[in-house]
Amino acid sequence: MSQLPNCPQCNSAFTYEDGPLYICPECAHEWSKDTPVAEVEKSKVWRDANGNELKDGDSVTVIKDLKIKGSSSVVKVGTKVRNIRLVDGDHDIDCKIDGIGAMQLKSEFVKKA
Repeated sequence: MSQLPNCPQCNSAFTYEDGPLYICPECAHEWSKDTPVAEVEKSKVWRDANGNELKDGDSVTVIKDLKIKGSSSVVKVGTKVRNIRLVDGDHDIDCKIDGIGAMQLKSEFVKKA
């Protein structure tokens, strides 16, 4: 049995073939079997809580109080974060927050400023 690629959008392992396409049942993303893997990975788009596209270097605002694991500190609602860097993974934003330091955030808890 051949190994099917994970979904490039949500990284689901439950992809299946349908004619000339691969389809992800979890996020409904479809992509061609002929598309090079590097091109599919480049097409990853990060979006904030409102659906706006995020890019490296953007400024964002936190929309929810976020507890910092292993600390009693909290990142408050309305905290502005400048010069973000987008990375793959569960926490997809690397940034530095004034008064706290280097952190990783989930894009679902921020909005583009």
